[in-house]
Amino acid sequence: MVKLFYLSVLLKGASPNASTKVLSSAADVSSFGFFQRNGVREFLRFTSKMLVEKSPPASRSSVKEQTYVVHVYVRAGDNLAAVVVSDEEYPHRVAHTLLYKVLEEFTEKVPSAVWFSCAENEAPYGKLAQYLTLYQDPKADAMARIQADLDDTKIILYNTISSILERGEKLDDLVAKSEDLSAQSKIFYKTARKTNQCCQYY
Repeated sequence: MVKLFYLSVLLKGASPNASTKVLSSAADVSSFGFFQRNGVREFLRFTSKMLVEKSPPASRSSVKEQTYVVHVYVRAGDNLAAVVVSDEEYPHRVAHTLLYKVLEEFTEKVPSAVWFSCAENEAPYGKLAQYLTLYQDPKADAMARIQADLDDTKIILYNTISSILERGEKLDDLVAKSEDLSAQSKIFYKTARKTNQCCQYY
């Protein structure tokens, strides 16, 4: 089943040590158990920030992790970024067109001074939840007719999150050090990792 779970606009830190900030986000975690939803939301936000931090400006990538794909677009010049998390069946080109459309509209509606001054997830842009609902169906409108400029843009595909991390970095270590995740979410992550390890085939 084609599904979108998360859509966000972020500001990538201008220097390697500067942190990435989520400016606005929306999540649809209704397909998860009630007690898992907060943890899932935190992981969606954490993964989005981490992948934007690891992505160079002027890049588009799609990172597959188990049955999920994180689509990332970091714009050149202003370090504005957008992320959408989908299932693996969602068309990559449509996901990247959505990211392009969201960033163009966000730039028109929210002045750049606000990007730097607003608190985490408090930019005055309330359309992400609407887009998340509208584009659950990838053929929702003219977006299915892919824009010409995207046809010329290479989208880098990664098989796992581990493949985008720097040499020697481990996702487990990043999760342990993260200030974006609560203790409960970290326990949820460890439990999920153990559960998934027993079911992997090599």
